[in-house]
Amino acid sequence: MSQDDPLFHPFQLGPLTLPNRVVMAPLTRARAGEPGDFPHAMNAAYYRQRAGMGLIISEATQVSPQGKGYAFTPGIHSDEQVAGWREVTDAVHQAGGRMHLQLWHVGRISRPELQPHGDTPVAPSAIKPNAQTFISAESGMVDVLEPRALAADELPGVVEQFRAGAENAKRAGFDGVEIHAANGYLLDQFLRSGSNQRTDAYGGSPENRVRLTMMVVEAVKEVWETERVGIRISPTGSFNDMGDDDPMTTYRVLAEQLQATGIGYVEMVEDSFQCNHAKGRPESVIDAVRGAYTGPYIANGGYTPEEARQRIDAGRCDLVSFGRPAIANPDLPERLRHGWPLNDWDSSTFYDGDEGGYTDYPFYQ
Repeated sequence: MSQDDPLFHPFQLGPLTLPNRVVMAPLTRARAGEPGDFPHAMNAAYYRQRAGMGLIISEATQVSPQGKGYAFTPGIHSDEQVAGWREVTDAVHQAGGRMHLQLWHVGRISRPELQPHGDTPVAPSAIKPNAQTFISAESGMVDVLEPRALAADELPGVVEQFRAGAENAKRAGFDGVEIHAANGYLLDQFLRSGSNQRTDAYGGSPENRVRLTMMVVEAVKEVWETERVGIRISPTGSFNDMGDDDPMTTYRVLAEQLQATGIGYVEMVEDSFQCNHAKGRPESVIDAVRGAYTGPYIANGGYTPEEARQRIDAGRCDLVSFGRPAIANPDLPERLRHGWPLNDWDSSTFYDGDEGGYTDYPFYQ
C-alpha cells in the first residue's frame, strides 16, 4: 500500500500511542482453563502473536460468577484468573503490544448449570429470549430459559461487580478496559426497550434505560483514568433476540451522556454476521451517535481493509476493529500494510478446543 495508508497513521488513544488503526475486536474463543475459568499459557501465546495490532481488546471476560454465560470463557474475579491474565498481558507487552480487557456480564444469556448454586440467570425483566448458549464440551447449543428480573436494590451490587473487575484488570497489567454493553448481554438488555420492560427508575424512558450503564461507567472511572475506559455498543444488533423501538433516540441519549463523561472511546458494532442491519437504519443510528459523541470512535462491522480505509478517510471513524481476520491472521497489520493475501478462517474452530484454529494460523513470513 502507499505510505499514506490511513490504516497506518498513528493514533493517540488517551495515554496510548497506537502505531496503527487496526484493532483486534473482542472475540470469545472459549479456551479458558477449567475448573476456574482462568487464562493460561496457550491464551498468552495467542494474544502475543497478535501484539502488532494497534490495540488488542480481550475476549469478553466475566466480572463475576453470576456474569458467566458460556462454558470455557474466562473471568476476572479470582486471584487465579488475575494471575492468568497477568501472564497474557506480560506476553503482549514484551512483544510491544497494548491490550484492554473487556468487562462482561451476560445477564439472561446463561443457564442455571453455569450459575453459582444453580441460580436462575438475571435480567432487567423476566423475558425469555430466543437465544442459545453452550454449557459443556458435549452439550452443543442449548436454549436459555426465562430469567429472573433483578430487584432495584440488587443493581448497586451489579455495578460493584464491574468495579471489582476493573480493579482486577489493573492488577492483571492491562492498559485499560472496555465495558461490554453490546450484543444482547446485561447492559445491552437494560439499554433496549425489547428486553427492558421495567417501570422503575431503570426502565421506561431512554434516560432511565441508560442509567445502569452510566452507573457502571462512573464506577469503572473511579478505578481507571477516564481515557483508559472504553465501551462497546450495538444499537441495531438483533443477536440474542434484541431490539429497540427507537434506537436512534435511545443511543443518542446514551452518546450524549458518554460524551459528558469524557470516556476514552466508543466501539460500535455497525454491522456484522450478527444481523445488525435488521432494524433501525444503521447509518442513521450511527450518525445520531456520532453527532452526540465526538471522542475516539472504533467502527466494527465486518469491513474489508479497503472499506476500513474509506471509512477512516471519510471521517466516519478513527479506528476499525477486525474480528475473524484477526483470528486467522496473527500478523494482520503487516499483511494489510504490504497487501499480502489473508488466511481464511475456519469457523468450526472458533469456540472451544486446543491450539488448532487458535495459535496455529501461519504468519506470512
